[in-house]
Amino acid sequence: MTELSLEDIEFIKILANSDSTILQQGMNEATRHRLDSQIGIILREYYKENTMNTKTGWIEKFEKVGITEDDGKSAIACARRLGIDIS
Repeated sequence: MTELSLEDIEFIKILANSDSTILQQGMNEATRHRLDSQIGIILREYYKENTMNTKTGWIEKFEKVGITEDDGKSAIACARRLGIDIS
């Protein structure tokens, strides 16, 4: 199981608290790749644990770093609006 880096935490918090249209305008290819690969994987695992009770450990990891369930849901919704497949 992957650990959350400080950069991952900040990225998820930005997604949770930002307007996807503004993020879309400022997103370069490197950011999109990171979102799709690394952050997308984390959010997919978090989503699966929340919806399918898969016990991936991401809920606990998010809680430890101050990412609430609402933050997680908001980050997932924003990532989806940016075209990232979460489910």
